[in-house]
Amino acid sequence: MRWVFLLLLMLNVFYYVWHQQEAPLRPKEVASLSLFKGARQNIRLLSEGADASSVNESAEAGSQCIYLGGDISRAVAQMIEQRLVSLDIQAQALDHADEASTASYWVKIAPESRRLVDDAVVSRLRQDFPQIKSKIMSCQSIATAE
Repeated sequence: MRWVFLLLLMLNVFYYVWHQQEAPLRPKEVASLSLFKGARQNIRLLSEGADASSVNESAEAGSQCIYLGGDISRAVAQMIEQRLVSLDIQAQALDHADEASTASYWVKIAPESRRLVDDAVVSRLRQDFPQIKSKIMSCQSIATAE
């Protein structure tokens, strides 16, 4: 056992000497930070993106509405609308007929109230109304009966 230990020790010494004979690595030259600032000034963290949006993103988000509904009846859509209005969320029940001529009802949440509707609100609504779906689309994307 003593010989195995000495053999391993000698191999480690040999390996150390062999690596010391290689050319030492030169430190890398780092480019100045000022060269990169011009192209990357508008980089934001994902968490910043939700809080502070740029002008283009806020205009795009302003035209986006949340729709809750799907294959639900008019009564269910009105109940969802009443629940959202009680939470001070601007909501409107809409009638949408698709190609199969089956009526589906959606509740449109205005862009101004979109910040009030988070995952917790949607999950509570899904507990009470398991058949509802949620979509974020353009406010003009669903044809209404109006």
